[in-house]
Amino acid sequence: MSDDIDLTAMYTMHDALRREMAQLDRITTDTDRDPRQLPTTVGWTLFKKALHAHHTAEDDALWPALRRRLAGRPKDLALLEAMEAEHTAIAPLIEAIDAALADPEVSRLRLGVLTDALTTGLAGHLQHEEDAALPLVRRALTAEQWGHFGQVHAQLIGPDAPLLLPWLLDGADEPTVEKLLAPLPVSVHAVCTAEWAPAYTSLDRWSPGTAPTH
Repeated sequence: MSDDIDLTAMYTMHDALRREMAQLDRITTDTDRDPRQLPTTVGWTLFKKALHAHHTAEDDALWPALRRRLAGRPKDLALLEAMEAEHTAIAPLIEAIDAALADPEVSRLRLGVLTDALTTGLAGHLQHEEDAALPLVRRALTAEQWGHFGQVHAQLIGPDAPLLLPWLLDGADEPTVEKLLAPLPVSVHAVCTAEWAPAYTSLDRWSPGTAPTH
C-alpha cells in the first residue's frame, strides 16, 4: 500500500454520512416527529449536498483514474462497475423521498420504507467501498491522482463550505480535525474556526424550519 495516499478525509466523510443516516432513522421511527417535515430541516439539505458532492467526485475523478490504472484486470474493473452501480441505485431513492415529501397525503409508512431503503443501501455501499475499493485505491492510485480527486471534491463542496466543512468535522477527534484543516489557507482555517464552526454548532440541524430559504 502507498504511504502517499491518506484516506482520512474519505473515512471522515463516510462517518459523517453514517451519523446523518442515524438521524434519519430516528426521525422516521420517532412517533413524536412528523417525517414529512424533513424538507424544512437543514440536516436533510446538508446530507443531500454532501452525498451528491461525494459521489459526483468519485464518479468524475476517482473511478475513471482507477479504471485507467487497472486496465487488463477484469476482477478489479468489475469492482469499479459495482461502485458506480451502487451510486446509480442510491440517487433515485433520494429523488423518491423528495417526491414523497412533496405529497401532502404521503403516509409515515411510505416515508419509512423509502428512508430505510436509502439508509440500508447507502450503509452497504459505504462498507463495500471501505472493504474493497479503498484498499484498491491505496494499491493502484498515484498520489497525484488522489490529489486531483481531493481537488474535485473540494470544488464541489466549495460554495457550501461554510456549512459543509463544520458538518464534515462534526464528531471527529481532534487529530482528524487538525489533519483535515491543516492544508487550508491560513485565512480559511481562521474563518472556519472563528465563524463557520460556531455558526454550525448553533444550528439544530434536524429541527423543522431550519432549512435555507434560498
